[in-house]
Amino acid sequence: MSVRVKDIPEEMEVVYDFPEAVAKVDTHYCPGCVHGIVHRLVGEVIDELGIRERTIGVAPVGCSVLAYNYFTVDFVEAAHGRAPAMAAGIKRTSPDKVVFTYQGDGDLAAIGTAEIIHAANRGDLLTTVFINNAIYGMTGGQMAPTTLPGMVTTSTPTGRDCAVAGYPVKMSEILAETAGAVYITRETATDIPSIRKTKKAIKRAFLAQMNGLGFACVEVLSTCPTNWHQDPWEAMQWSKEKMTEVFPLGAYKMTDEVKALKA
Repeated sequence: MSVRVKDIPEEMEVVYDFPEAVAKVDTHYCPGCVHGIVHRLVGEVIDELGIRERTIGVAPVGCSVLAYNYFTVDFVEAAHGRAPAMAAGIKRTSPDKVVFTYQGDGDLAAIGTAEIIHAANRGDLLTTVFINNAIYGMTGGQMAPTTLPGMVTTSTPTGRDCAVAGYPVKMSEILAETAGAVYITRETATDIPSIRKTKKAIKRAFLAQMNGLGFACVEVLSTCPTNWHQDPWEAMQWSKEKMTEVFPLGAYKMTDEVKALKA
């Protein structure tokens, strides 16, 4: 339970509070899932930029299908993989709005690959927050495009065989090659320093849109303790040790204009 300003003596300064852009509701996410952390970061950024009344989020299908329950901004629901297409339409018809998509790897890197690549290549003024947990979380833990080599899932019980199933799709590297992208970065949220860095990246991605610079995407390496069959602590350590080997962290594209933004 958060402490509200009215509960604190006047002589005390409030340094940390519940974001206005985040709804006070129970979560459906599993214990140890990074979705809740990233939701808060997005909410904090929206508050700090003062854009809550003109922000529109687009939720896809996947674990984040109920993202609209967790924010106090306008939200719409898109068909599986189509969040970038819907967001592009909203932004073009309402250019004064700040529009973002919140997508998982099963959504963005599989059925929605075409939508996200073309949105980036067009340079659509959108912000995408991309959660990569290397598995299909909502539908039972099957192999996703981002599943690591040798990783056991319900559809690869002996581990992902790249000779049969191909290699993990590295979306940040792909999106960075598009002409319209101005900021593409891969971050994580497994400890306090990385969480702070991820927040700055999300803020920079929103600012890129607000300054009319082009498409921006923040990929966040996540955990899925339930489908990884690990406890939350084990999942965090596994993400740090294994996922970053396949998906190296860092900015894959940042134009000079984006670099100059004060995030």
